[in-house]
Amino acid sequence: MPSRLFSGTRFDGNMVRHLNDPLCWQVRSSGVLVNHVWPPSTFLGRLRNATRDELLRQGTPITYPPHRALLQQGDDSRHVLLVTSGVVKVVASTESGYDMLLAVRIAGDLVGEMAAFEERPRSGTVVACSDVTARIIQVRELETFLTHHPDAVRAILHMLCARLRWANRRRIDFQAYDSLTRLARVLAELSQAYAQPVPDGDGKRCDLGVTLTQKELASLAGLALNTAEKSLAALAAKGLVERSYRNITICDVPKLLEFAKVVADNPY
Repeated sequence: MPSRLFSGTRFDGNMVRHLNDPLCWQVRSSGVLVNHVWPPSTFLGRLRNATRDELLRQGTPITYPPHRALLQQGDDSRHVLLVTSGVVKVVASTESGYDMLLAVRIAGDLVGEMAAFEERPRSGTVVACSDVTARIIQVRELETFLTHHPDAVRAILHMLCARLRWANRRRIDFQAYDSLTRLARVLAELSQAYAQPVPDGDGKRCDLGVTLTQKELASLAGLALNTAEKSLAALAAKGLVERSYRNITICDVPKLLEFAKVVADNPY
């Protein structure tokens, strides 16, 4: 996530707000200040300044260590989590024991809203990929908040539409593209949402920005693990990506987008 050091801040509960940049907050976690710029694709990034300020005062702050489950598949709890720092993964498990990565969410995103609004069991488990801070907001409290903030309702609708569009793209990919292109499309779209530029990369080279195993990449692309491994090796041979332990570097983002037939918009 992009981060910057600021002067001129206002303390507000467990949040520290930069007075000159309404999208920038510092989240205090265990006495440490972590800077955040809410990406425009996230729920917080879509809100008006005053609405965002009020939402960040709702609920109860909480912290999670890496690998901790924030929400559990099958649980009947009725709250949502507003992620204020860190990265989480949404994973669904089948009765046969197969785990499938459904999505990645970052600071500024809302998670758990589907089960909360529908009053049905959780359809997936949300796991912290790093140290995570969030706010636990009960669904009735969120509904009351939405009643008084129409721009937040629009932001919810935009968020849900973007997630549906992502799911529809993956369904189309399964039928329209071969395995190599499918994996390239997933990597390209993840890079659009999360990538961090590499110094001296001329703006073309970036790290993927999230730590994913090859098994998780395979599940996002709807591929068998061995097929995903071969496809990733083929993309590396083409000079489009470089691999290291649990990390992928995109060598040339424009070329990857062209190869993957992905237009330059954000699927999230």
